[in-house]
Amino acid sequence: MQEPDVSSPPDVSMPELKPADLKAGWLTQVLDEWKTLALLGGPILVAQLAQMANGVIDTVMAGHASAEDLAGVGIGTSLWVPVLLFFMGVLNALQPIISGHRGAQQLQRIMPVTWQGLYIAAVCTAVMIILLINARPVLDLLQLDTRTAAISQGYLDAFAWGVPALLLLAALRGFTDGLGHTRVIMVFSLVSTLFNLPLNYIFIYGKLGLPAMGGVGCGWATAISNWIAVLALLVYLNRSKTYDSFHLLADRVMPDWQEIKHVLRLGLPIGFTMFVEVSMFAVIALFLAPLGPKVVAGHQIVLNAISLLFMVPLSLGMALTLRVSFLVGAHAPERAQLLARSALVLALGISLINAPVLLFGRDLIASFYTSDSAVLDVAVSLFLFAAIFQIADVIQVTMINTLRGYRDTRIPMFIMLLSFWAVCLPLGYVLTFTPWLVEPMGAPGFWIALCVGLTVASVLLTYRVIYFRPTAA
Repeated sequence: MQEPDVSSPPDVSMPELKPADLKAGWLTQVLDEWKTLALLGGPILVAQLAQMANGVIDTVMAGHASAEDLAGVGIGTSLWVPVLLFFMGVLNALQPIISGHRGAQQLQRIMPVTWQGLYIAAVCTAVMIILLINARPVLDLLQLDTRTAAISQGYLDAFAWGVPALLLLAALRGFTDGLGHTRVIMVFSLVSTLFNLPLNYIFIYGKLGLPAMGGVGCGWATAISNWIAVLALLVYLNRSKTYDSFHLLADRVMPDWQEIKHVLRLGLPIGFTMFVEVSMFAVIALFLAPLGPKVVAGHQIVLNAISLLFMVPLSLGMALTLRVSFLVGAHAPERAQLLARSALVLALGISLINAPVLLFGRDLIASFYTSDSAVLDVAVSLFLFAAIFQIADVIQVTMINTLRGYRDTRIPMFIMLLSFWAVCLPLGYVLTFTPWLVEPMGAPGFWIALCVGLTVASVLLTYRVIYFRPTAA
């Protein structure tokens, strides 16, 4: 296997460290690192928004087909999203590993670990496809009407054809992001979104001589657009001069069980943490169901709005993972720790922007989603709690991604498990349904519990970041 050229020019979004950089004053170092985070995080944010746009496009276009198509796509999506996030979390271990190798100038180790990620992605693909095409027992448990259940299973069957592309894209993202080239996935995420819109139109409504498939067509459109994006990415990686030193096919290696175990040791806790978080919100929605559709609808409106705002701190966190792992690999742990602590200031700044937006814009935001006065009342009341928990939520996602840059994933996983499942859900159930001082609080009870659970997580994760003492990999 040909070794990569170590002298090849670095990407501008992840500049190499020079001796003078480490001798600069702490404020200069912090500002330099924040500039690097902006260069890394900006494209990540665009990519995340593009991926969210696919879900919005599917929902809106399926809704215009029929209520059953909208319900079928919504239920199908709620089944594949937690599973996909788990497997993508596992593959997210590639980013800090590859970024650390680049920081240490061990470029010859990058393609071997990339291939171990591809082998893991192949196994994850097989498992996920089996789960999706055999989802009927779960749909039966939900006691759906026959048509909605058929649409959900048909949507999942079609979506399953795109799973290999999705997970291949996730593994290759570990490679490109790990090298600091975050704009690459941004571009190909936009490609996927641009194709998803016309393909949805063709398959859902039956254009170009094809039969109208309704919600099932969303699955085919998403699968095809994902394949277009990943095939275009493979062509780019093969032809771009930026990757002349890396040859995906020529540098193929056989499975290395030690390296695979190393990736899984880091990745499985990340995947489980992401699954715990998304499943918690799903469980809350189920708990709120007995309170009626108006309450559930108001809850979903607030959840959707804060998910959009969440993309900013999430992108910052993903950039922190890349940069911290790079600095640790470059034997600059003091600068990594300075960056980790200064990130707390960035997190506070973001939360102090998000909170007023939700607090003072809650009536306007809720009106974008519905004109039903009862749903509006629920959503407006819950936006108050969403504004309150912004500080804790932004801090926890920033700190947990910082720890991933240190390749510290097991303890943060237990912290999130404690905060969400041992604190938030039990407390939320008590506040929502049992007499507490005077009477049950209803939906606000779970949102108060979210504030408490996220505060516990943010405090514990911040403590670990401040006192964590990493060593270079």
